[in-house]
Amino acid sequence: MMDIEIMTTDDLEKKVAAGEKLELVDVREDEEVAYGMIPGAKHIRMMTIPENLDYFDKDKEYIFICRSGARSENVCYYMQDQGYKVRNLAGGMMQWKGETI
Repeated sequence: MMDIEIMTTDDLEKKVAAGEKLELVDVREDEEVAYGMIPGAKHIRMMTIPENLDYFDKDKEYIFICRSGARSENVCYYMQDQGYKVRNLAGGMMQWKGETI
């Protein structure tokens, strides 16, 4: 199994602030995202990722987000096995200090 690339919350915050076009996917549950999401993130709950594979494009890189980085890491391994380019947000929303919507 290949290692998963990570992105720190500081690096992501800089990219968001610079207006970079990013493919952010928040895999938390509905009640968790009610407390706020990173602007531009798409909410697809972890357990529904397999049924939503048609949303993803193998030519793009996706940054997966959860509360602490553990669930999104699991999603990254799954998606990488399916042939997608992925990064995990290390520390998840617990470490995020940027804007939320």
